[in-house]
Amino acid sequence: MDFEAERLLDGLDPDERAARQRFLDHLAAQGFTLEQLKAAAAENRLALLPVERVLGGTLTAQETADRAGLPVDTVRRMRRLLGLPAAEPDETVFSDLDVEAARATKGFMDAGFDEDVIFEITRVLGEGMARLSATVVAGFTKTFLSAGESEEDVAERFAALAEQLTPALTPVLVAAFRGHLRDSVGRGVLGRDELASGDVAGSQELTICFADLVGFTKLGVEVEPMELGTVAGRFAQLATSVTAEPVRLVKTIGDAAMFVSPEPGRLVTVALDLVEAVADAELPALRAGIAFGPALHRAGDYYGNTVNLASRVTGAARPGSVLCTKEVREAAGDEGLQWSSAGRHRLKGVAAPLTLYRARSGDRGNEGDQKSSADSAADDERGTASPKRRVGRSRRRASS
Repeated sequence: MDFEAERLLDGLDPDERAARQRFLDHLAAQGFTLEQLKAAAAENRLALLPVERVLGGTLTAQETADRAGLPVDTVRRMRRLLGLPAAEPDETVFSDLDVEAARATKGFMDAGFDEDVIFEITRVLGEGMARLSATVVAGFTKTFLSAGESEEDVAERFAALAEQLTPALTPVLVAAFRGHLRDSVGRGVLGRDELASGDVAGSQELTICFADLVGFTKLGVEVEPMELGTVAGRFAQLATSVTAEPVRLVKTIGDAAMFVSPEPGRLVTVALDLVEAVADAELPALRAGIAFGPALHRAGDYYGNTVNLASRVTGAARPGSVLCTKEVREAAGDEGLQWSSAGRHRLKGVAAPLTLYRARSGDRGNEGDQKSSADSAADDERGTASPKRRVGRSRRRASS
C-alpha cells in the first residue's frame, strides 16, 4: 500500500512519518484494508483499530441465527434495538457471545415471553449499555493514556488491556443486574386484585420530583466542555448520594434528575438535601418541582399527567427552592418541614392556575419568610445571571 499517495502521512514531521509508516505496515499485515485505514485516519482512531478487533466478531447475522435457532431477521432487528449499526448480510460483526445471547433470547421466547416484550427489554438494555460503555471507554482512556506515546505503543497496550479487562466486567454487570432485579421485585405489587385479574395495576399513586441546575444551558457556552462535564458528573454523584429509601433516583440527564417515591414527605426531604448539597459543592443553583398523583411505570421510566405536572412546577421554581403542589403539601405534612405559599401559577398544559407551596427543612429557621419581594426578585436574578461566575465560588444558600 502506498500510504504517502493516499495522504496518510500528511502533516507529520520526519520522526512521526516513520512511526506512522511502521504502524500502518503493521496494521496492513494484520489484515486491515486500505479503506479501513483511511477511514480510521480521517476519524483520528488508527490507534483504536486493534481494540476494535479484540472486541469485534467473526460471524455474520445468518451464521449467528443458524447457530441460535432464530430467524435472521430477529437477530438483525435485536442488534438495531440495542442501538448498534445495522448488520449487512456478509458483515462479520457477531461473536460467540452474540450466539449465546441469541440462544438465551430464544429460551425466553420458548418460555412464553411475548416477542414485543423481548424487543422492549432489548431496547432498554441498549440504552443503558450505550451510556455505560461510553463511560467505561472514557474511564479507560483517562486511566491508561499517557502523554508522548506513539500510535503503535497505545494500540498495542490498549488492545492487550481490552482483552484482559473486558471479561472482568461480566461479573460486575451480572451482580448489578441481579441487585436491581431484586430491588424491583421488592417494590412490586402482586396482591389479590392482581391475582384475580391476571395483570398488574396500570398506574400507582406516586410522588414525582424533577430537579435541574439553573443556567446550565447558558453555562455550556461560557465554560470549556470538560468543565461542563465535570459539573454534570458532580451533580449526578450528589443526586445519588442524597437518595435514600423509599425515594428512588430514576435517571439523571446532564443538568437534571428525576426522583420517585410513594412517600411525599421523604421525597421533599431528599430534594431539600440535594439543593443544600449542590450549594455546598458550589455548583449552579438547583431548583426542584414535586407533584403527587397517578403515574405509570414502564420500561424503567414513569409517564402520565403527574410526571408532566412535576416538570412544569420545576420550571416555575426559583433557584435554590423546592416547589410543590397542594397534594404534596397535604400528604407530606409538617413533620420536619416548613411551608410557605408561593402563590398561584399558570402552568403550560394545565387549564386552571394552581396554588403552589415552597418547602424548607424545619431546622433552617424562618429567614425565608422574612424575605421581601425585592429579595425574591434578586434571588431570581442571581439564579439566572452568568452561571460561569457561580462555578467555583460560594453562594448564599437560598431558603425559599
